[in-house]
Amino acid sequence: MAKLAGKKYCADEECSHPISIALALEDYIPPDCRFIDVRKGQTVFIYSKLKGQGRLFWYGTVQGGYYEEREAKLGYFPSSIVQETQVLKEPTEELPTTNWDFYCE
Repeated sequence: MAKLAGKKYCADEECSHPISIALALEDYIPPDCRFIDVRKGQTVFIYSKLKGQGRLFWYGTVQGGYYEEREAKLGYFPSSIVQETQVLKEPTEELPTTNWDFYCE
């Protein structure tokens, strides 16, 4: 799969700490397995934000509704479909992306 961007912003070097919490403003149906399904009204935890060419995409997971009975999945979604409601930790780390950031089966 093609890389969406060459760099990303994270709250820590492993991108393991959520940057912020957001509310989904609309549904999003993913085009491929790099992305996640998001439903209006869901809470989204944001772990990284792409920089440069792919800056309109963020990486995270959703909670509630659609995923309640399934294991949570991490993936990309357009930043335009969510509204950040709480900043948990500033994204101070600018890191290069790798092929694994965009790997899907």
